Amino acid sequence: MENKIQRKYGLAMAICMVVGIVIGSGIFFKAQTVLRATAGDALMGVLAWIIGGAIMVVLSVTFGVMATKYEKCGGAVDYAEATCGTTYAYFIGWFMSTIYYPAMTSVLAWVSARYTLVAIVGDDSKIASAECMVIAACYLIVFYFINAVAPKLAGRVQVSTTVIKLIPILFIAIVGTVIGLINGNLVESFRYVSEAEGTIYPGTNPAIEVGMGSLFTAVCCTVFAYEGWIIATSLNAEIKDSKKNLPIALGIGAAVIIVAYVLYYVGVLALADMSMLGIKGTPEAFKFFGPVIASVINILIVVSCLGTLNGLMLACTRGFYALSVRGEGVAPETMSQLDAKTNIPNNSSSVALFMCVIWFAYFVGGQFFGWFGQYAFDSSELPIITLYPLYVPILINFMIKEKDLHPVKRFVFPILSCLGVIVIVVASIVSHKMGNLYYLAVFAVFMLVGLMFYRKGDKTVFGILLSKIKKQR
Repeated sequence: MENKIQRKYGLAMAICMVVGIVIGSGIFFKAQTVLRATAGDALMGVLAWIIGGAIMVVLSVTFGVMATKYEKCGGAVDYAEATCGTTYAYFIGWFMSTIYYPAMTSVLAWVSARYTLVAIVGDDSKIASAECMVIAACYLIVFYFINAVAPKLAGRVQVSTTVIKLIPILFIAIVGTVIGLINGNLVESFRYVSEAEGTIYPGTNPAIEVGMGSLFTAVCCTVFAYEGWIIATSLNAEIKDSKKNLPIALGIGAAVIIVAYVLYYVGVLALADMSMLGIKGTPEAFKFFGPVIASVINILIVVSCLGTLNGLMLACTRGFYALSVRGEGVAPETMSQLDAKTNIPNNSSSVALFMCVIWFAYFVGGQFFGWFGQYAFDSSELPIITLYPLYVPILINFMIKEKDLHPVKRFVFPILSCLGVIVIVVASIVSHKMGNLYYLAVFAVFMLVGLMFYRKGDKTVFGILLSKIKKQR
């Protein structure tokens, strides 16, 4: 059995991976949250999208430079290994395999199911229903099988959905903005100040004060919408001429995403009453075009979400494989095995699906049924935010080691990236407050389990401890 994964994706697929994973549900899912975070301040909301996008662009360019220098299997794990050593790389890989990938994938399954029901019933009343949970679970299983059994089909799905998902975004961005300028609604949206009207913006805290705290909270909301670009780097071993194509894909993809998001947000503001957007979210804006076109837009959004889910599941199934090819993690001999026909790590894929189910149960139980009490943190944001501070040692060591690079590539982009990380961390503290600590407690448990599977020589830490206990007996 060939145990080396094959290069099967070209530049077009790499660009579609970046755009297709990032653009999916976040702009639809988080636009309403940004509105609420800013109490309907349209200008502040646009600024939040620009700041979040700028951070993504700088980081993607920086990691694009790294992609020209380092290449093995695992993207961010490669960069951590090359700059900080094998131990740090292992824990980055463990975090991404057990928390980051499955948490994002599980949330996307629910979001996809949510918008499926919006397309069917015409409103957002079924977000916590049994139907929503069943559809989400089915989506997880279906896209697991597509990526585990038919990788070529998964690639075609990614390319086709990337094209399709741009249709509703560009339509709302262009048509909505033009209509809003003609009827004056766009100007009114940017003049909207809820406090001046003596009202509280729907969904916000009555004590909210629009200011830097609101801006940081809104930026924190955009993190989920912009996240996913790093996942494309996890497929570097499967991209043809990845040292050339991956940096190009990251740069082009990031530019497309930030422009699409900002214009879409402006288009939404132009189409609907600001207070109604706060209550019913972006589907309220689609009603401007009538029920038929609104239904078509909602269906295209479902396709968009499923494209992102497909990309996330594709990366998710490679998580444990990236560890196993380094001889690390749970049963590396088993996790590194590739199917003779599909060239896919099926054992790694199966474990990934199991982790997705765990995080799906956590998300649904915590958000809708009151399970886990104070530990029911927002798994759509906090696991993502965790990854950014983990980049800092990589960035610092990159600046120290790569002495042959141009100063802009060696210092300017990494320093700007570190500043972006600081902004995101501050945003998380302002937005989630004590939720950060509860999340870190769960994070610590996962990492402790990861420590038990860290290998020293041919034995795991758990195996070494077990041997010592047996000897003492």
